[in-house]
Amino acid sequence: MALVGRKVTWALLLSGAAAGTALADPVRTAAGLVEGTTSVDGSVRAFRGIPFAAPPVGELRWREPQATPRWEGVRRAAEFGSRCPQGSVFDDMVFRDQPSEDCLYLNVWTPAKSPSEKRPVMVWIHGGGFQAGSASEPRQDGERLARRGVVVVGVNYRLGVFGFLAHPALTAESGRGASGNYGLMDQVAALRWVRENVAAFGGDPENVTIFGESAGSFAVSALLASPLARGLAARAIGESGAYLGRHALEPLSLAASEENGTAFAAALGAASLAELRRKPADDVLQAALKVQPWFAPTIDGHVLPRDVGAIYAAGEQARVPLLAGWNADEVRAGVVLGKQKPTAKSFAEQTRARYGPAADALLKVYPAATDAEALESAADLAGDTFLAYATWKWIETHARTAGAAAYRYSFDRKIPVAPGTKVEGVPATAEDVGARHAGEIEYVFGALDTLPTVPWQDADRRISDQMMAYWTNFARSGDPNGPGLPEWPRYTGAPGPQVMHLDVTSQARPDSLRPRYETLDAVLGPAPK
Repeated sequence: MALVGRKVTWALLLSGAAAGTALADPVRTAAGLVEGTTSVDGSVRAFRGIPFAAPPVGELRWREPQATPRWEGVRRAAEFGSRCPQGSVFDDMVFRDQPSEDCLYLNVWTPAKSPSEKRPVMVWIHGGGFQAGSASEPRQDGERLARRGVVVVGVNYRLGVFGFLAHPALTAESGRGASGNYGLMDQVAALRWVRENVAAFGGDPENVTIFGESAGSFAVSALLASPLARGLAARAIGESGAYLGRHALEPLSLAASEENGTAFAAALGAASLAELRRKPADDVLQAALKVQPWFAPTIDGHVLPRDVGAIYAAGEQARVPLLAGWNADEVRAGVVLGKQKPTAKSFAEQTRARYGPAADALLKVYPAATDAEALESAADLAGDTFLAYATWKWIETHARTAGAAAYRYSFDRKIPVAPGTKVEGVPATAEDVGARHAGEIEYVFGALDTLPTVPWQDADRRISDQMMAYWTNFARSGDPNGPGLPEWPRYTGAPGPQVMHLDVTSQARPDSLRPRYETLDAVLGPAPK
């Protein structure tokens, strides 16, 4: 991230070129020149830690992202920029950066040898419940995916209280009658940066695919619905999550979010925005980590003009091709290895207590005639209400209203687990864990080897190769199909939708789970606002 003078930089470039480890030339962005690194095999250039907006600190805390200050000379882009402030929320996250409120950086991996190549661009939005994560994670490193002929961009965005605090004073200050959603605005700013700069890295600004997992997938569904992002993405990929139907990350109304923000400021002892902005970042973070619910996206009337599901139902979302799906066993391990395992009796009782008169319909599609059957149904229902149903609703609605191609997948691979793996202190097997939440990330990025203790099989590498091909084919043309791949039919909705099952033997099959989601749709209905 350091800047170096031109004379020293060119000397470094010349010496590096001779060793085969540096770029032949720096790349010019709108804010200045950046110098990256070259992969060992020479096939991919990486530019890490490029700022796409001004540091959101001081007076820029809780403001929409501002333009990146220009720099002189050549900026060394060899190290990842800082990750946004966050707690230790998820055990599976491994970072290669340091936390800082100055965190609006992105990374570019490009296979292009010249700016004229117009490669497809894939912009990755990481998951983490809008509370954690970073584009520096090894499992989402873009180098291996870039070898498939695409430019990959990984983006940081503000998280938790820094990314999503709403407050009446912030609403008044904005001039738009809205506050919160700064993290989503960061994502839009990153897409605008891509629009303006990616051609210099050999990418095609007219062929940009946004893709993300979990909260990143929720964000993709929101960006397609947001007028701020209109025209910035030609295609979209969502992995496990969407802002349609009822789901775990249900956005609040602006009024409710402002109420939470007011209570938070009072608890922090800040009587004004100025006092809030003067608070040390760690004080703000530690106070926020004690708050439930977490700070997350809001229906603010600006970034999200109204309920996302209503926008899709009216066909007002970006009408671009969509590839989306989820993992077959999103939260299975937590159920089957939990201390209080459901039985036929307890599952029926809990379902009736939670859903009242609608329980009879649910128990038909989540049967519990025996304890073993109840355990499986409980795992299925937990995953479906967590995010599978919402993702189904997204694909179903988009396929019906967008007038664009849609493709649906189910990631079914029972992922091998490392020796000694435990869930809630209980030894876990691949059968227990199954196709777990976030488990497809390493496959999509060809990053299986970032988990060296896992006993990967040839089948896992074959699945990873298939997924990388499907994802990059889709980014290239809006169609995942290609030579040597099992055929993936378009998802047409009722009456005969086809789902691509990604597994040891990948194949498309009719949607056998449709009765579950139609029942949930009838039971849950649209979320109350």
